[in-house]
Amino acid sequence: MAITLYHFPKSAPSRGALLSARAVGVDLDVQIVDLFKKEQLKEDFIKINPQHCVPTLVDGDLTIWDSHAISCYLATAYGKDDSLYPKNPRKRALINQRLYFDCGTLYPRIRAICYPILYLGEDQILDEQKGPLEEALGFLDVFLEGNEFVCGDKLTIADCSLVASVSSIVAVGWDISPYSNVATWAARCALSIPKYEEANQKGADEFGKAVKSKMAPGQL
Repeated sequence: MAITLYHFPKSAPSRGALLSARAVGVDLDVQIVDLFKKEQLKEDFIKINPQHCVPTLVDGDLTIWDSHAISCYLATAYGKDDSLYPKNPRKRALINQRLYFDCGTLYPRIRAICYPILYLGEDQILDEQKGPLEEALGFLDVFLEGNEFVCGDKLTIADCSLVASVSSIVAVGWDISPYSNVATWAARCALSIPKYEEANQKGADEFGKAVKSKMAPGQL
């Protein structure tokens, strides 16, 4: 039975789950749910996920959502080994911390900048929105000091989630060059995760184009 991922390419969390699947090497039946067209509110999709959000994964009689939960599940259930999400409690705890940093700190600060522009008719980025994102990128830069990836010298699912977020704001035009560790790591992820261009960069570019099309000139 096919594993189905309901996916919206412009969504960073959705791309994070897809990147994890590509890193794990699991085949998915990818079904696009266009949030801009409110397809997540269709009756058929609400029956699958009453919270009507993407990504949503269906694997037999199991249905789960939240990109980080999906990534953990795929790595645990289908990983050829445990390198992407180690069983070692200390290593797993660090990966979980980085995942929670993405969903609790980094991505919400990206969302706070981009979603008012996409959905609420705003066309400017407020100065008070810039500082928190710069702070989050600074934290990530510190995490990467002396490391090739966010949890050490090996790719994990935490990298998949975080690079999906970072690539989204870069596509909007954000300058990450002051964070040299982040910039180098993002380029390394693009070379290390299978099918990165298809799974992430194309959608990130589409997201960036959508945001920039509604921004006033000279915002970044």
